[in-house]
Amino acid sequence: MPFSPLGNTLHNNKSKKSEDKNHHVDDLIIHAATQTFEEMYGKEISQAAKPLFLKNRTLTVSCSNSEIAQKIRENQTEIVEKINHVLGKNEVDRIRYLA
Repeated sequence: MPFSPLGNTLHNNKSKKSEDKNHHVDDLIIHAATQTFEEMYGKEISQAAKPLFLKNRTLTVSCSNSEIAQKIRENQTEIVEKINHVLGKNEVDRIRYLA
């Protein structure tokens, strides 16, 4: 069995823990966004807007049509505030929508 430098092993373990933590935070953000869409627009419309991922504090949402994207754009500030409130900290700054 080959030996590996301790520094590499520690770095790999730390990186894996960071990835796991980031994945958990992303899951929480997706859940908070889904919950917020349901509260604001009801179950039927919220199913047409699917939060996908967070990158650089921007939440990307897939919208089934342009009307849903328009509703999200018009209420972006309120949606972001509610998501951050559910999370208990400011993780999301804006929303990007794909229609």
